[in-house]
Amino acid sequence: MSRNDLPPLDQDRPQSLRGELLSRRGILRAAGGAALAGALGAASAVSADAAGKRHGARNLALAAAPSVWTHPGMLHNAGDINRARVRVAAGTDPWLSGWNKLTANSHSQSTWTNRATDTIIRGGTGQNYSLLYNDIAAAYQNALRWKVGGTEGNAVCAAAILNAWSTTLTTVTGNADRFLAAGIYGWQFANACELMRDYDDFDLAAAQELLANVFYPMNDDFLTNHNGACITNYWANWDLCNMASILAIGILNEDSAKYDQAVTYFKSGAGNGSIAHAVPYLYTDDDGYALGQWQESGRDQGHTVMGMGQMGAICEMAWNQGEDLYGYDDRRFMKAAQYVAKYNIGQDVPFTTYTWGTGQSCATASQTVIGDGSRGQIRPVWAQLHFHYNRRLYLDDKYISAMYYDLVTPEGGGGDYGSTSGGFDQLGFGTLMYAK
Repeated sequence: MSRNDLPPLDQDRPQSLRGELLSRRGILRAAGGAALAGALGAASAVSADAAGKRHGARNLALAAAPSVWTHPGMLHNAGDINRARVRVAAGTDPWLSGWNKLTANSHSQSTWTNRATDTIIRGGTGQNYSLLYNDIAAAYQNALRWKVGGTEGNAVCAAAILNAWSTTLTTVTGNADRFLAAGIYGWQFANACELMRDYDDFDLAAAQELLANVFYPMNDDFLTNHNGACITNYWANWDLCNMASILAIGILNEDSAKYDQAVTYFKSGAGNGSIAHAVPYLYTDDDGYALGQWQESGRDQGHTVMGMGQMGAICEMAWNQGEDLYGYDDRRFMKAAQYVAKYNIGQDVPFTTYTWGTGQSCATASQTVIGDGSRGQIRPVWAQLHFHYNRRLYLDDKYISAMYYDLVTPEGGGGDYGSTSGGFDQLGFGTLMYAK
């Protein structure tokens, strides 16, 4: 499927209003993936937000966990799964192309053998964290094959991987990078568990305990203390992966306090992962498109695109529980994604000098130009963003769309983008699971 195959947007309606015409409740009902109570809770939050802004206040503490949890309700809801199942069975593209990427990946084979260990080290001596990210990719991909294809062998494999790690892993350690491991692998592990939660041989209680007792304390510690550093020292992705982990644990464990913690930090956190800090400068380009400079744009594009995946995961998980972070603060994240996509398809974007405090002393550092390292790097983050903004909300996402259709589709997952950790920072397979 190309952009030319998609039905046209309704040109009789102002572009900025098209997304507003679809209620959060109506979209989730159509997707078949959310409870009415969760949607109503989101509607109440929107109303409260509007009221707060009328009084000159930002809604910094309006996080509200759903009164009824949606399962599956992280990266994928029941509607996503059913659509993929039906379309693949019918042999329809682009879903079939996405399915073929999944089944060709070595991690998705039901013969995968886990390598669970009690201690994972990322950073410093004795690093072994590739054991965990490879096994998580295998669990997630096998779970997808079971959900979409119905193959019991894949369910058995996914459950075995998750059960082994849930009953074996006790420690995540290393240098400062241990917080990246706790964040990235925390939300990814929880997502694989969410897909398997209704499978009889999966030990949900053990997984919930592992995430609450091993991953969450590290996630919380990082967002609270930032490893003893200046609050601006760590890049946005460090906050984002730990926020995503707390949010995913909150959903898996139906823990309202953790869910609220993550959503509140997204809206008002002091670190670089909160939305206003992650997207510090806004612009409008010559064609009238709103853009937002990403916090890591002066660093390099590999980490910048990674940020689209980490924040995108947070937004999608919250969306499936009735919370619209995609649209928060006048769609600030969409503006960032448009900015990042525009630069990575080879076009120029504005850049404002970015200055921040580093280390423990907050010594000043600055970036005066956008970082062109890894420009055009392919990561499987764009399908989710395109199909949300363009196909759910019918918004013109010119640059996101070009990034997805011209450079990325069909999206693969862990194992398709190299063997190092960067190729596993996203779970992937967005073409299969998000195409609409």
